[in-house]
Amino acid sequence: MNLLEDQAGGRAERADAARNRAKVLKAAERVFAERDPRSVTMVDIARAAGVGRATLYRRYPDPGSVAVALLDEHERLLQEKLMFGPPPLGPGAPPGIRLAAFYRAMIDLLDRHLHLALGAETGQSRLETGAYRFWRTHVRELVRGANVGDPEALADILLSPLAPEVYRSQRDDAGLTKRQIAGALAELAERLLGC
Repeated sequence: MNLLEDQAGGRAERADAARNRAKVLKAAERVFAERDPRSVTMVDIARAAGVGRATLYRRYPDPGSVAVALLDEHERLLQEKLMFGPPPLGPGAPPGIRLAAFYRAMIDLLDRHLHLALGAETGQSRLETGAYRFWRTHVRELVRGANVGDPEALADILLSPLAPEVYRSQRDDAGLTKRQIAGALAELAERLLGC
């Protein structure tokens, strides 16, 4: 039996389970992109992937967890750039400039993967993801570095404009462009934290 390392739990994953996982994620990406992500069900995903619901439920408890798995890889790449990349996104730039760069990167991520973010990170569930905790720590430390206000209180306030439903409303309902939204957030960052 061929075993692969399961990244999430550090345990061995059978080759057929890895193939099923890849098939499920590929099909789920398509399903989330084709319809309102908030209406996607486990039955929809299982049907699109050509697997039984039991196969799907062995790994994912609900559609949101499938969306989180899809979004996770994109968020990890951004996290690496924040920690190790060149300024202004990475270390070395003033806090206001770094926050502005973070906003631009997050708006880009939201714009490309809004269907996944809406399926995974709306309401309270957004605050419970590991990615949100990472973003919150990053923003809190930028506020602390700028020595303005209460970093604990400001971290969530400064992240609130990045809620997927807020971005969707601004883009789709208000008709704002990605550039307008990112520009407004960059101006907020630079005014609050300085340059």
